[in-house]
Amino acid sequence: MTKHSARTLVNFLLAKSVLEALLVGALAVIFFIQAFPPVFRGWGEATVTSIAGWVVNVDEPWQRVEVQLFIDNVFIASSKADQSRPDLVAAGWASDEWHGYEFRVPPLSSGEHEARVYALHSSRSKTLGTLQLVGDPIRFRQNPDGRLSVVSGQ
Repeated sequence: MTKHSARTLVNFLLAKSVLEALLVGALAVIFFIQAFPPVFRGWGEATVTSIAGWVVNVDEPWQRVEVQLFIDNVFIASSKADQSRPDLVAAGWASDEWHGYEFRVPPLSSGEHEARVYALHSSRSKTLGTLQLVGDPIRFRQNPDGRLSVVSGQ
C-alpha cells in the first residue's frame, strides 16, 4: 500500500466517522423531540378543601392539559385543566383563561401531607405517556375538622 492510498483511506474513514456521528446525533434529536413532553408551566396551592392551580403547555398554549393529583405518592385523580383563570391572561401566562384545575381532597388522616400535580403528555400514537411536575410539591395539613391548611415554609 502506498503512502497516498493509505492517506486516502484514512481521510475516507474519518469522513465516514463524521457522517455517522452526524446521523446518530440527528436521530437522537428526533427521538428526544418525539419522546419527551413539551414545556409545561403552572402553579398549585392548597385551599380549604382542595388542591387548585393552573397549567399551560408553552408550546401549544390553546391546549387543555390533562393533570393528575398524587398525595403522599398515591394517585388520587385525573382531570383536564380547563377551568376559568382570568388572572393568567392578565399576567401574560396564557392567551385565554381556560387553564385552571381543582381537585377536591378526599378524607385523609389528620396531619401533614404532600400533594404533587403532574401534567400528562401523551405521544402522538397515544401509546406512551410521560408526567411532568407542575410547580413545586404542595405541603398541607389535614385538620381534624376536615379542612386543609398550608404548612408554613412553603
